[in-house]
Amino acid sequence: TSQNTYVLAQAFGEMLGEGDAIVVSNQDHEANAGVWRRLAARGIEIREWRIAPESGHLDPAALEPLLDDNVRLVIFPHVSNVVGEVNDVASICERVRDAGAWSCVDGVSAAPHGLPDVGALGADIYLFSAYKTYGPHQGIMTIRRDLGEQLPNQGHAFNADSLYKRFTPAGPDHAQVAASAGMADYIDALAAHHGIEGGPRARSAGVTALMQAHERALLQPLLDYLSARNDLRLLGPTQAAGRAATVAVDLGRNAEDVAGALAPHGIMAGGGDFYAVRPLEALGVDLSNGVLRMSFVHYTTENDVKRLIRALDQVL
Repeated sequence: TSQNTYVLAQAFGEMLGEGDAIVVSNQDHEANAGVWRRLAARGIEIREWRIAPESGHLDPAALEPLLDDNVRLVIFPHVSNVVGEVNDVASICERVRDAGAWSCVDGVSAAPHGLPDVGALGADIYLFSAYKTYGPHQGIMTIRRDLGEQLPNQGHAFNADSLYKRFTPAGPDHAQVAASAGMADYIDALAAHHGIEGGPRARSAGVTALMQAHERALLQPLLDYLSARNDLRLLGPTQAAGRAATVAVDLGRNAEDVAGALAPHGIMAGGGDFYAVRPLEALGVDLSNGVLRMSFVHYTTENDVKRLIRALDQVL
């Protein structure tokens, strides 16, 4: 995904110029932030859509003053990898489209919790990483055909007429592309196991609904536990509805040390900034401490979450 956004930014940098503006958020992972901000060196105006410093919420109302006839592109995440809140992609993309701009959505932290219906979301560009969705180490980017054809070719000159090669300078990684079919096989296997029928879109939607219902049921007790503690700060919403099962807490001390202390309890958590330096700075987190991040997906069990809570009780 970092490679895809880099190449994409180069293409937009060639197409846009002085007088054009791009809106970026400070809720994004650096993969969908830094490459766009560097375009200021080419004379493109960069406007920042800022999160609320207390909650990390990316308020659509705060986008309104940033939109005008000069804005060509708006960039934001489906889910922040530290705040965890699910942004209303469909309504934001609709507003961006009404303003005459394109939308680019980073879905890396959303896709593990159910493959996105990109058409329904309405994003002009949607990116995520296959290794986050039970596949190989491969970036995946969907782009509207008309936009893909407008953007300058970034691939070999003789591949300019091939949309799927225009943004892969070295050409497609054929082995990884072929291996990505296993993700569809996995979704189909889950659908068959749970009696979900219909076409590919219906099967994917049904599996997504199952995944998210299971994750939210497990997530709420963890959020309640963390919210009740007075020795840490839970980032993002306190309710499982409307957030992904990606949970970060500011401990006010070195989070990597705490993650290490959890390991003997059979808990794999992480400590650090997770390449989310900009949102953590906006939230007032000491980057030298970082945050403790605990994430899970549909194969996590109730006992796993209970074990995590018991381990936190002993370690914190």
